Amino acid sequence: MKKRKIIALLIFLILIIGFIIPQDLSMPVRGASKSDYNSESFWYYPWGKSVAHKGVDIFAEEGTVINPSTKGLVLYAGEINIGGKVVLVLGPKWRFHYYAHLRDISTATFTLVNKTDTLGTVGASGNVAGKAPHLHYSIMTLLPYVWKIDDDRQGWKKMFYLNPIEFIEED
Repeated sequence: MKKRKIIALLIFLILIIGFIIPQDLSMPVRGASKSDYNSESFWYYPWGKSVAHKGVDIFAEEGTVINPSTKGLVLYAGEINIGGKVVLVLGPKWRFHYYAHLRDISTATFTLVNKTDTLGTVGASGNVAGKAPHLHYSIMTLLPYVWKIDDDRQGWKKMFYLNPIEFIEED
């Protein structure tokens, strides 16, 4: 019984520490600025198979370096159908940072990264093949932000996504 209490306390402390670590987000595409993305694109619809656009597309020349927007742990670095070459990073506040459509991946699963590391390069992989190269960047949370629910299409899903534009524009 004592062992369970210790394990529960450790888990609780780990969870709390995850929320305390500062996020300090920055632009993930090296050299990009406000002119390289549409500040109205978050939750824009209609947007293909995903119905609503759950992130921001940051346009850049193919091969431009992508850095993590925050420090974290790479949970997945590989390829999926829609996102193409993708990297998923677990960052502070238990938020997932999703980087999609990469040309190249320069990191590996279960790697610790900081903002100076390279995740990969801008590309047009996945369902954007043949279109302008860009990075699709999303921030997802496990803890729902219930107040973000709205009447839009898929509005209930909006409570699990944060608008990355709000964070990268602060940079």
